[in-house]
Amino acid sequence: MAEGKWTSSDTGTPQGGVISPMLSNVFLHYVLDEWFEQEVRPCMKGRCFLIRFADDFIIGFELERDARRGMEVLPKRFNRFGLSIHPTKTKLIEFGRPNREQISGKGKGTFDMLGFTHYWARTKQGYWVIKRKTKRQKMRAVTRAIWTWCKWNRHQPINEQWKTLCQKLRGHYQYFGIRGNYKAMEVYFEYTEKAWKQWLGRRHRNGQIAWETFETYHRVHFPLPKPRIVHDV
Repeated sequence: MAEGKWTSSDTGTPQGGVISPMLSNVFLHYVLDEWFEQEVRPCMKGRCFLIRFADDFIIGFELERDARRGMEVLPKRFNRFGLSIHPTKTKLIEFGRPNREQISGKGKGTFDMLGFTHYWARTKQGYWVIKRKTKRQKMRAVTRAIWTWCKWNRHQPINEQWKTLCQKLRGHYQYFGIRGNYKAMEVYFEYTEKAWKQWLGRRHRNGQIAWETFETYHRVHFPLPKPRIVHDV
């Protein structure tokens, strides 16, 4: 389904289809997992690791020389089985822990995986750690989706709207509610309140609801769940 039109294809799997993760696990277990453990790892000079979730994966190398060797042979391995590496999502980045002498700013390099942007930053105690926040493109997509939902469902009973919005927010927190990502969840919560207020206002004769009215009525009788940390990782 693309732009409201359904089309069928003779090759590949549909985007978001339930068969996609199954096929990717079957293919990549042999094409990538076993190959990495049996052939790649023994040839490397330094330490290396592979993390994969369905068809998304990260390969980490301790030495830059090993990383460049791995980047060179990876497309050849995939081409051997009729597969290809995404040209823009696949890249070689430096993602090492910053030096202790660096007392401000962030570390070098960032990467996106499973809807999160991973980056180096300091804790309040001054330690360098890997932090995660909602990917920018993902944030734009979910806020646009909640705005569209409020728009097309503004004529539904308020109680039904409230129940659905609560489900959407809790579902968002269940996935993105990891430590260090509270601010992004707070932005999503505030945007949801703004979108709901905006489209509920279209039901009134003057076409809008004052914030005072929204706060004294909707926030009291139909409170939306606040952001919370679900996963402490």
